[in-house]
Amino acid sequence: MSRIGKIPVSIPENVNLKIIGHKIIIKGELGVLSQEISDKIKLTVQEGKLYLKRTQEDKKSKSLHGLYRVLIYNMIKGVSKGFKKELELVGIGYRVTFHGEILELNLGFSHNIMIQIPKEICMETKTKKGKNPILILKSHDKQLLGLIAAKIRSFRKPEPYKGKGVRYLKEEVRRKAGKSA
Repeated sequence: MSRIGKIPVSIPENVNLKIIGHKIIIKGELGVLSQEISDKIKLTVQEGKLYLKRTQEDKKSKSLHGLYRVLIYNMIKGVSKGFKKELELVGIGYRVTFHGEILELNLGFSHNIMIQIPKEICMETKTKKGKNPILILKSHDKQLLGLIAAKIRSFRKPEPYKGKGVRYLKEEVRRKAGKSA
């Protein structure tokens, strides 16, 4: 049995959970999330806890058991507390601004990069003189937040010689030694 899958998921009081067929809908203070569940997994709610059981004992259902438990846990945590990712822009002249749902990045290319950000994600920027600009992304959907943060980071990944690029806050970049004369 999956060690992660057999742990019950506790449901906070401010979260409503509804199971319709093979779909779970979770509503909370920060939003609503839904997830399709495979027919190989059965969901039951007892005493404020959600239990996941396998209907079959094949390899596929064993792998889905832990996966769906973690997805549902992240959904419950997201609608009650939310998630946050912080990106740091390291480089001379690197800037970030946003106008409504459009994010504008100046990352040293000949043109600015414009990205349409979904309305589920809230954006903030921190800029201080002498410090690197920081972009803060907040959302109740962990999957969408990670996807958008990875997309922004992919425009200019941190390079190993000078460390310039877009990186997660407090991310360690392994530096290489340059040429020696």
